Amino acid sequence: MDSLNTSSNVLFILLGAILVLAMHAGFAFLELGTVRRKNQVNALVKILSDFSVSTIAYFFIGYGIAYGVSFLTGADQLAQMGGYELVRFFFLLTFAAAVPAIISGGIAERAKFRPQLVATFILVGFVYPFFEGIAWNNHFGIQDFLQATFGAKFHDFAGSVVVHAVGGWIALPAVLLLGPRRGRYKRDGAISAHPPSSIPFLALGAWILCVGWFGFNVMSAQKIDNISGLVAVNSLMAMVGGTLAALWAGKNDPGFVHNGPLAGLVAVCAGSDIMHPVGALATGFIAGLLFVYLFTWTQNRWKIDDVLGVWPLHGLCGTWGGLAAGIFGLKALGGMGGVSFASQFLGTLLGIVIAFTGGFVVYGVLRLTVGIRLGPEEEFNGADLSIHKISATAENETAW
Repeated sequence: MDSLNTSSNVLFILLGAILVLAMHAGFAFLELGTVRRKNQVNALVKILSDFSVSTIAYFFIGYGIAYGVSFLTGADQLAQMGGYELVRFFFLLTFAAAVPAIISGGIAERAKFRPQLVATFILVGFVYPFFEGIAWNNHFGIQDFLQATFGAKFHDFAGSVVVHAVGGWIALPAVLLLGPRRGRYKRDGAISAHPPSSIPFLALGAWILCVGWFGFNVMSAQKIDNISGLVAVNSLMAMVGGTLAALWAGKNDPGFVHNGPLAGLVAVCAGSDIMHPVGALATGFIAGLLFVYLFTWTQNRWKIDDVLGVWPLHGLCGTWGGLAAGIFGLKALGGMGGVSFASQFLGTLLGIVIAFTGGFVVYGVLRLTVGIRLGPEEEFNGADLSIHKISATAENETAW
């Protein structure tokens, strides 16, 4: 029975890892559909390359920082317990690699390729696991302090803050240090529109992410004995709430409609195991509104050229998710209890501070040393031709 239980847990978390791995295809196609055609190849190559670099950084450094586990031992030892720790690494790697995938959308169309790979290694190897260890492995006694002071630890079941807010708040300084795309904001105050290159690809990316998200959230139980149908239904309700809010607030704009469910899913991650489905619906609906209005303000009022809106979508909706777990997780609002809004606020704030500081330092140093932005001519020609020497529609550049 022990062997069967172990094998079941390995298979369970392996299926979760595969589903979240598929989400990286969603990140790729969401970015591909949003950027201009001359940057589509770069979007695809970045996501796969970032994932590969993330794997190396997390295997050799990051997972050890977060959980104190080293894989530099004999294969016979690694195979003990059916290889569960290895598969758990694979599952949590897909979470860690989501951070550079999130950043990729914000810095699209004008970032250098190789410096971004360096940033990915540092962020996934050091910055992300530093907070991951605090939130999910009780490092530095911070969770114990919150428990003793406010009656509950910081609760983030599936990563609203640990993954999404951290990714979004790292992306913000990267976007600010890069500056807007050339010609995006005119000196006379006019704004040059850069509409999505392919709504079908954008929609495909959103759908892949939505499907994979049920592995992201449900399989965060990490063992089959802990699986909860409540997490699945809450994820569904938040997804629907975010979609309907974005449909209404975005006035039928397909870009908003397909990012709305992602906003809802980002926000519900933290409290998906303790909220009532109605609370999850409200969480997702508020997240959908936040994304539409804050994306618009970010682009038009604050003139922050965050191409895919990753700071509003992941940074701010992830922040809301951390706080929402401390609101709709309360028994008074139909939740299961065991949470404290004060702990949620402080834990979320700590994640933001670590992420923003880490992002500013990493991208600031790279900017001062090797540079992080393409030259004017390279940006004009597009990242596809400048970096990869081929376009997404190569037949247009081929003489027959």
